[in-house]
Amino acid sequence: MEDGIMEQDYKRILVPVDGSKEAEMAFKKAVKVAQMNGGHLDVLTVLDTKQFIGLHGGMLNGDVIYQLSEDAQKYLNELKEGAVKDGFKEDDIDIHVRFGEPKTVISQEFIEEYKNDLIMIGSTGMNAVTRLLVGSVSEYVTRNARTDVIIVRTDVDNKKLVDKKK
Repeated sequence: MEDGIMEQDYKRILVPVDGSKEAEMAFKKAVKVAQMNGGHLDVLTVLDTKQFIGLHGGMLNGDVIYQLSEDAQKYLNELKEGAVKDGFKEDDIDIHVRFGEPKTVISQEFIEEYKNDLIMIGSTGMNAVTRLLVGSVSEYVTRNARTDVIIVRTDVDNKKLVDKKK
């Protein structure tokens, strides 16, 4: 590929996913970049405990936590299996579920622990008001990450995601 970014020698790529179309586009592109670089892929879901407390009326019991974690693990396994089916080496992709504040887990804690040299993250799916109030995770990660960050806005063929609501 002639893309200058693809010529970088990235060996440990982190791709955070949250079930959104933007995150899945980033995942597919990260798989491609990792394959081209002979790199390793860490796929991460961060379960934001602050959100769950609000959703469950302040009560977050062990069963709820367990189910959320199980659902996240299942989702990540499906992504991994799809990548392996498409030719990605199983040993070169790891999945991770973490609890905490997604912004700091992604931009600092996780990459310090796993020594990732690139974060590929989907662009935000939030509307302008929500972004104004809480700020998007991708914006925060871009400003604060201790490594290179690529905000993925296109699919593997560099085509924009089409909003089917229109």
